[in-house]
Amino acid sequence: MNSGWTEVFLGVIAAATLAIAIVHVVVLIAAGMVARRVGQLIDRVEGELKPVFGNLQSIARDASRAASVATAQVERADRLFADLAQRVEQTVIAVQASVVQPLREGRALVSAFRAGLSVIRDMRSRSRRGAEDDDALFI
Repeated sequence: MNSGWTEVFLGVIAAATLAIAIVHVVVLIAAGMVARRVGQLIDRVEGELKPVFGNLQSIARDASRAASVATAQVERADRLFADLAQRVEQTVIAVQASVVQPLREGRALVSAFRAGLSVIRDMRSRSRRGAEDDDALFI
């Protein structure tokens, strides 16, 4: 009796092992198909993204070039304003030299003229006082 059940159990074990082997083969085939599809998907994504990355590199190059041009323009404007400030300063100095100095000299001449007038007034007032003093002595 034992040998009948042993054969049944061995048959069940053989069938289970065969089923597991079939499942493993199916899983491996499915994994291979999935791997192939993932590989195709990756190839397609790479093919579609290559132009995008090329465009991004082109945009980055253009942005870098624009930044360098903008930097050069800012430096040029800075030099322009520095030159302008220096020229304005030189113009102010020239105006001071050509206008302020003669005004000072003119003021000195006016002061000298006033001093001369003051001396003349003093001389007249002294001569009038002297004439009045002479008149007082005359009587």
